[in-house]
Amino acid sequence: MKTVRRDEVRFTGAHGNTIAGDVYRGARDTGAPVLLVHGGGQTRYSWAATAERLADDGMTAIVIDQRGHGDSDWVEGGFYRFRDYADDIAAVAHAIRQGDGMQPVAIGASLGGIASTLAQGGRSDLLRALVLVDIVPRMDPEGVGRITGFMAERMEEGFASIEEAAEAVSAYLPNRKRPRSTEGLRKNLRLHSDGRYRWHWDPRFLSGENSVGSTAEADMMRMEEVAGGLRLPVMLVRGGSSELVSEESARHFMELVPHARFCDVSGAGHMVAGDRNDIFADAAVGFIRSLGDA
Repeated sequence: MKTVRRDEVRFTGAHGNTIAGDVYRGARDTGAPVLLVHGGGQTRYSWAATAERLADDGMTAIVIDQRGHGDSDWVEGGFYRFRDYADDIAAVAHAIRQGDGMQPVAIGASLGGIASTLAQGGRSDLLRALVLVDIVPRMDPEGVGRITGFMAERMEEGFASIEEAAEAVSAYLPNRKRPRSTEGLRKNLRLHSDGRYRWHWDPRFLSGENSVGSTAEADMMRMEEVAGGLRLPVMLVRGGSSELVSEESARHFMELVPHARFCDVSGAGHMVAGDRNDIFADAAVGFIRSLGDA
């Protein structure tokens, strides 16, 4: 019998933009909030299995679509810089604390991890703890190029069918077992009036004047600066076969944040939760339990 309940929720972002989300609660809900923030080009549904596991373990799991993604607003002016995402995370975290009376633990993958780190900044009252999923300040530029290249390749043209999109994903991720159903992929696509499916995110995220890459160098330097000053509990989870986070860059992060925990997930690439959610969820639950009151 299913014991986890999922309810829709809405937050207001830094530009007055609506941020869509879901709240997962289990039968043994302690109220300890965990905010899960997806990577670029993804939606909140990428966290569904993890959120259910957290909720089943007694936590309140809150998953959101970041600005310009999923069911959240496409922002006027196309403000999709890392710092804009960070401002949204700060707004959402404050709203969660006001509602639940507790600081959330943030679990951020890639873009979500950058935004969560920048949001924490010099604050001491925003997050209770931080889990970074395959993201560090010093990313492999070739890996970044491969990921953004895949995202941009069919950004405008789209796909004739969901099956065609699935073929493209399989070609990009040849080592991942292809799902028997395309329903999960359907949540990452929109059917447009011309009958073609396109990714469920604003193309200005990559191509606009205020795109994520427009201030990336300065924002990543700021992330490194913030990381060096983090005092809250931190865990870095790296995909053992990550194309974005090398062993060297992971070591550099651990030198920046010497109190952080480190988990290397064998058999996972950059999409750690998608590749090995069993190991990832165990690590996340164990880390959050160690904080107490969860």
